[in-house]
Amino acid sequence: MEHRGLFSSLHECLNAIESKITDLSTKHCIIKGKINIIRSDGLSGPGKSASICLYSCTQFDPNTNKGKLSERACLKNGKSNKHNGTKIITYQLKFNVEPDFGIPGAFVINSQHKHKFFLQSVALEVPDHPQIIHFDCNSWVYPVRKTKVDRLFFSNTSYLPSETPKALIQLRKEELISLRGDGTGERKEWDRIYEYDYYNDLGNPDKGGEHARPILGGTESHPYPRRGRTGRPPSNQDPSSESQPETINLDIYVPPDERCSPKKLSEFISNSILAIVHFLIPEAKSLFQQDHSSFKSFDEIRAMFSSNRSQAMEGWVAEKLKKLVPDELFRKITHASKGKPMKFPLPKILADEFAWKDDEEFGRQMLAGVNPTVIRVLELFPPRSKDGVESSIKASHIEHNLDGLTLAQAMGQWRIFILDHHDYIMPFLKKINTEDVCAYATRTLLFLRNDATLKPVAIEVSSHEDNEINRVFLPAAKGIEAALWQLAKAHVAVNDSGYHQLINHWLKTHAVVEPFIIATRRQLSVMHPIHRLLDPHFKDTMHINALSRSILINSGGILEKTLFSGEISMELSSVLYKDWRFHDQGLPADLIKRRMALDDSEKPGGIHLLFEDYPYGADGLEIWIAIKTWVTDFCSLFYATDDSVKSDVEIQEWWSEIRNVGHADKGNESWGYQMTSLPDLIEALTTLIWITSALHASVNFGQYAYAAYPPNRPTLCHKCIPSEGTMEFAEFLQDPEKYYLGMLPTRFEMTLSIALMEVLSRHTSDEVYLGQRPSSEWTDNVEVQQKFKKFGENLQEVEKRILERNKESRLKNRWGPAKIPYKLLYPDTSNVGSKEGITGKGIPNSISI
Repeated sequence: MEHRGLFSSLHECLNAIESKITDLSTKHCIIKGKINIIRSDGLSGPGKSASICLYSCTQFDPNTNKGKLSERACLKNGKSNKHNGTKIITYQLKFNVEPDFGIPGAFVINSQHKHKFFLQSVALEVPDHPQIIHFDCNSWVYPVRKTKVDRLFFSNTSYLPSETPKALIQLRKEELISLRGDGTGERKEWDRIYEYDYYNDLGNPDKGGEHARPILGGTESHPYPRRGRTGRPPSNQDPSSESQPETINLDIYVPPDERCSPKKLSEFISNSILAIVHFLIPEAKSLFQQDHSSFKSFDEIRAMFSSNRSQAMEGWVAEKLKKLVPDELFRKITHASKGKPMKFPLPKILADEFAWKDDEEFGRQMLAGVNPTVIRVLELFPPRSKDGVESSIKASHIEHNLDGLTLAQAMGQWRIFILDHHDYIMPFLKKINTEDVCAYATRTLLFLRNDATLKPVAIEVSSHEDNEINRVFLPAAKGIEAALWQLAKAHVAVNDSGYHQLINHWLKTHAVVEPFIIATRRQLSVMHPIHRLLDPHFKDTMHINALSRSILINSGGILEKTLFSGEISMELSSVLYKDWRFHDQGLPADLIKRRMALDDSEKPGGIHLLFEDYPYGADGLEIWIAIKTWVTDFCSLFYATDDSVKSDVEIQEWWSEIRNVGHADKGNESWGYQMTSLPDLIEALTTLIWITSALHASVNFGQYAYAAYPPNRPTLCHKCIPSEGTMEFAEFLQDPEKYYLGMLPTRFEMTLSIALMEVLSRHTSDEVYLGQRPSSEWTDNVEVQQKFKKFGENLQEVEKRILERNKESRLKNRWGPAKIPYKLLYPDTSNVGSKEGITGKGIPNSISI
């Protein structure tokens, strides 16, 4: 009886447990997931010290006005692996949720870990749901003791504001508000805050009056795009300027999501240091000792590119460097440089030793070099300044060089072109020209020959003492006239180099895009489809711009040391920002404005090139059409009508903030688009993507090929073109080549400039290119994925046509005397070419260097 009673009790107990388990299973279901974290050197993974809660996007909680919230789940069972050289830790997630929890649409992560970590992605499997739910995070997560709040992420599903699930509306609003900040306080590393500021950090008045610089932005005299605010305290000498650290600041604040990866940052810095050390170790006793001597021969300059050197970072260099950068970064740089050979190829312009001197190559680089967006058709002869003052170039100067045409005939056929660097330089010549620098404002006229090559026919150089003084130089094959012509071409190249670096490269890509990034983060939710469209085109730009403000465009920075414009370089870019118009930045509009193309609605892109052999224009148009087709396809999936654009509150606030805050110094006439229709949106987005990808690639990645040999594109001149009867002219007559070499930048200036060209031209190892995304799960929308695949296929077809054009011998401008094939707008979607090194190949999605 006792045994039977015990058995009966156990049986009843087991039945009760089984009943309880059954009851629990009907009240809960299990959502499983994986979370990928990129492991950073010296930082451990978070493990169980981090936990996640899910928000439902289908079940609304009236008590919170948000989606239902799950219980917390900790990160478990971390396993390390490598993907494309990146160390990744994958953790398992398991959520017990109620059966009616619905579909997760967001999650919050709480980190009690002592370190920050980089959260790459999360994937969730929901019972009875056909698709895996992806979260493409790609963001730093900081300890909650620093941030004071959990970090929120939304799934990869996109919604227009009016179509946001009710359960996510409040989360969407709160997230945007949290990113805007209140405009006060100094920003800390972990702050995800996007605010605007003037360029008030270029000078360093506390270091002395010679380091004071005008504040750019906010005034009629010095308009400029806004930058991201850091909130550093004001300087002591000038409260309107931001204070600067005593040493090079490589740790300037940018919001965490805009920061370069640790790998990329250490790669960028080590490349910069190695480039400088490579040239300066043989030349100087100290890394920062300036050698003001000049080269004695062209062979001596060419010898700088010897590829036989292989030197580790010498101890004295390491000691200097250690004082300039944080310890953690110093360790990464020395590790990256250990045993790394310092070998640099000859710049491509030197494949033919004398090609750079050729007049045809001089003209070709205006069509296919690194600054192909300045040359334009001359519509009125003689050229004249904005105030109506006529040039000194006469018809008699050039008519004998027009292949039998009269000037009137050549003008009527649109065959006279001008490279105009006159009006914007003239007011600054007194400031620029010192005892050590000689600059002119220049105009260069060229004639379009029957084979579509450009023949320079006259160069006018203007100087400014009390009145403008003009001299005209004409091409010559030999003798003193030929030597003077070479001097004139050098001064044209100096102007063009400065305009290229300050305006077409820095201002018209880097600087003008930063307000678009800030406005996108502040006004477009990450759930917004346009945010997802634009996001890859903003990668690393704010961080690169911040580094530039610290070492490149600041007082005493590299550009002031190497460009003819010196201390007034950024002030000059401010003057030219006055002429900037967003609606002119699209390629078709730009080509038409310069009369390099004509309106033609029957042609792809709506325009017809003036002549076929314009490599930048021909390749660029195909890239532009591919981008616009992709943007049109994408936008048409989310916007059915013009009204749907007008009623999109986030898009309207975004466009308003760009115009009225980010580019507040520009009037309404600078924009062209009112954002009241779908075509407005498509045109604006196409223009923005064009600027960040193709335009930047075309003016950046060819720099080493052309500008790393300073005689081809000098950045400043130390001597003027001598006038007859002067001692300088006697010196010139005695040895024209020696005079030319003495006119060029000094050894120090050349080496610094070459090092900069090498760093800027180098594709980094983690670059993502046009037509690519870092993850195939960047969107859960199947139709978007199909359209994006079509975009990649279109770019592959463009590649084929570019290669075909480069094989056509009749298209002389695609190679030229220097034999440099035009590939600056070659997409390279198949990744055949090496992405590292000085390649000039491939179009990155973003301005990331």
